[in-house]
Amino acid sequence: MHMDDKDEWRAWLIALRTPGLGPGGLRERLDADAGDIQKALSRLQRQAASLGEPAQTWLNRPDETLLASDLAWLAEPDHRLLRCTDADFPPQLENIPQPHAVLFAVGDPSLLLYPQVAIVGARGASASGLVHARAFARALALAGFTITSGLADGVDGAAHAAALDVGASTVAVIGTGPDRVYPRKHHALARRIAEHGVLVSEFPPGTAARADHFPRRNRIIAGLSLGTLVIEAGLRSGSLITARLAGEQGCEVFALPGSIHNPLAHGCHRLIRDGARLVESAAEIIETLAPAARMLGGELAARLRNGLDVDAGPRPSPGDDVGHSSDHPGGQEDSTQRQVLRELGHEPTTLDELVRRTGQSTAVLSSTLLMLELDARIESLPGNRYQRLPDAR
Repeated sequence: MHMDDKDEWRAWLIALRTPGLGPGGLRERLDADAGDIQKALSRLQRQAASLGEPAQTWLNRPDETLLASDLAWLAEPDHRLLRCTDADFPPQLENIPQPHAVLFAVGDPSLLLYPQVAIVGARGASASGLVHARAFARALALAGFTITSGLADGVDGAAHAAALDVGASTVAVIGTGPDRVYPRKHHALARRIAEHGVLVSEFPPGTAARADHFPRRNRIIAGLSLGTLVIEAGLRSGSLITARLAGEQGCEVFALPGSIHNPLAHGCHRLIRDGARLVESAAEIIETLAPAARMLGGELAARLRNGLDVDAGPRPSPGDDVGHSSDHPGGQEDSTQRQVLRELGHEPTTLDELVRRTGQSTAVLSSTLLMLELDARIESLPGNRYQRLPDAR
């Protein structure tokens, strides 16, 4: 985080922490003021009396110790306040209920721009459910999708760990502040995700786990992902909330069938009866989501290359073009794809090495690599490496 304009960051934090504003309240005011946080905060201060006594007290005299603590957290390496006005704020979240004004992130927030698959399920998953979670997460991660889940016990944790174990990245959307880990047993896993993925929260530092936070977290998981896979779920499972939200947002919902004698299969069977896709292999998910992943990858790469009129985020490089026609089977090829193929050669190359060779951002490269892989022009290998296929042009 760049702290060159401390007053602006302070304004974001004061507005964000205003009591009674609600998860979408700040975003509504920002939209009304064309994304200007200073104007939005001034509007809040003028309307403080109508927001209730706690809000009025906070806006008139915010807790400076708390704000200083927030700013200190944001000044730490790999900590980010990702604002809706930033170029790299995930556009997938624009259409969820009560869209966010900010997200707190620990790790690499560019992963939120990658084509993602959510894997969710029971906290008390069976041994076979955990096996399925790991197997699907590995296969989908190796196919180029980022695995997104909620860091909960059971299926969530198994999916995150499996993605990391094959050298892929993962996104954990949590129901606490970004400085807390719930459940406590996942401290080591959270550290791995912070190092090789990203932890994301809509809640400011210091926020403890509360029951109502997790349904709110679920709408982010569903909103970020092209599709949601439910491994095991009882009829009252929070995973069904995630699946419902995904369906309402027009995203694919997949469910793994199970024994009629297993209570944790009943939620999946209900989803299938209600229209979710019954799946038995990761290949079915990959085939279904490939067109949407290709489209999203192209949109996000263009978004980052074109840049936006904002204070942070990637800027276009000289000579970048959004797209050119090509005679390869995919139909459209842009300059970044040609550059990646040229720099990739036919030896396995890591993503970090491609960043160094091309000068492109991790987000742009990851989207481009996924599109090339879906066009069968490159293949992904363990260890976050990529290799050009022999007949690729």
